[in-house]
Amino acid sequence: MIKLLRTDSNNIDFVYLVKKLDSYLKIIDGDDHSFYNQFNNIDVLKHVVVAYNDAIPVGCGAFKMFNNNSVEIKRMFTLPASRGQKIASKILNELEHWAKELKYTSCILETGKRQVAAVNFYSNQNYNIIPNFGPYKNIENSVCFEKQLSPWKKIINR
Repeated sequence: MIKLLRTDSNNIDFVYLVKKLDSYLKIIDGDDHSFYNQFNNIDVLKHVVVAYNDAIPVGCGAFKMFNNNSVEIKRMFTLPASRGQKIASKILNELEHWAKELKYTSCILETGKRQVAAVNFYSNQNYNIIPNFGPYKNIENSVCFEKQLSPWKKIINR
């Protein structure tokens, strides 16, 4: 059973998963890896979700404030052996709920065009392609996405 933990970047399981992610991206990004890596410092991440399958860390994701209305989704990763189980969807959904609780109205993110599975994943999660933002503005391999979040509603048990 998949359990999600809200934490921060000091979580040792998150650090472990990010090391696996960076190893994967180094291969996929090739010569572009050092450019992208400079924007992926986890020290600034205060909103992290780690997914566990029977107490084993299998996936992660995070967000950081982009502006007063938006958060930027960062460091999304699922271990290869755990893919195809909707773990990334659960992590992303939890991040979106957390952002809504904090009164943010949208999520943005950047991924690489060579990461075809990631591009398809975000499209399937109702993220729309937007013009590249910030440091990715003129980067050919980057594709940026945005999703508007529906207003957060507190459910009252009766």
